[in-house]
Amino acid sequence: MRFLVIVCLIVLSLCFGKSKKDVGQRNFSKVEIETLLKDSLLNVRAIEVVDTLGLVYLTSKGDLGAIVNEEIGYDNQAELPKFFEVSLKTDSITPNFRSLAITSNNGYGVSIGSPALVYSLDIDFEKNKIVYQETHSKAFYDSMDFWNDQEGIAIGDPTDDCMSIIITRDGGETWNKLSCDDLPKAKEGEAAFAASDTNISIVGDHTWVATGGKASRILYSPDKGKTWEVFETPIIQGTATTGMYSIDFYDENNGFAIGGDYTKPNDTLNNKIRTKDGGKTWKEVANGKGPGYRSCVQYIPNSNAKELVAIGFKGIDYSNDSGDTWKHLSDEGFYTIRFLNDSIAYAAGKGRISKLTFRE
Repeated sequence: MRFLVIVCLIVLSLCFGKSKKDVGQRNFSKVEIETLLKDSLLNVRAIEVVDTLGLVYLTSKGDLGAIVNEEIGYDNQAELPKFFEVSLKTDSITPNFRSLAITSNNGYGVSIGSPALVYSLDIDFEKNKIVYQETHSKAFYDSMDFWNDQEGIAIGDPTDDCMSIIITRDGGETWNKLSCDDLPKAKEGEAAFAASDTNISIVGDHTWVATGGKASRILYSPDKGKTWEVFETPIIQGTATTGMYSIDFYDENNGFAIGGDYTKPNDTLNNKIRTKDGGKTWKEVANGKGPGYRSCVQYIPNSNAKELVAIGFKGIDYSNDSGDTWKHLSDEGFYTIRFLNDSIAYAAGKGRISKLTFRE
């Protein structure tokens, strides 16, 4: 079965680490966009890049797909389709996926709304199963990530007086929701945005969670979700559509968050913030200039925390000075982006998935 071959390659490819070599100072001036998949019904916010395979994604209509990078050159690549997609519909439920994470053994996806469903995606498709279910009128999970093959986390909007956080410690077989007694209390109107599956950033044991809405703060755990504290941010907040939509950390100290108000996408005030002390304090950057609302920001690998790409439905922007200044590279709109290496990325959004190549 071709699907099994693809997913097996995904698992095997995770054994190879990425290079940490600094690429030096660069200044990208353009981005080449190659459309890999186009469908007017396609809506993708959950993607993961496997650097020796290509792209894996989940859709809003309950599908799991893979796009193989044909430049890799596997011996058996002639047997692989460039594109493969299968449905994960369960009985009468069509899961609307906004989050995806991949370990060395499995993939995991979580759907929004109630019932909230966490799927374990096995290399044997017949073994795909629901490993967590939460039925609550306010259930809405926004993002997922893993610390290692055994321990992972997903975060969602409050159903009580704290953010919803579920954690696995047994490789995704079981998930347990943290008690609000063990978490910072949520402020009125504080939630998160399921815009790009980048509300969580993990470096080692350190975890940062970006909230948004009427309050937009950082929940921080130094020990893989065992203890938590909260840090204030200066990003725009105060209404249901404002705040951080995306966060990324390059290392334990350097982090960047972006957002704004998607109903006012051209506003550039207080929508980009940076930390150099592990999230304890944040500073506005490029205030009143650079990109307005963006749904996703990612550090370019091996760039020494200098190079960033921000993406949203209003286009693609690039910085090579840690976010102080920005260059608008394209008006092409996407929801989310992940880097394959230090110059190639995959981006997904409404109606398409594309490969982006950044050039000086």
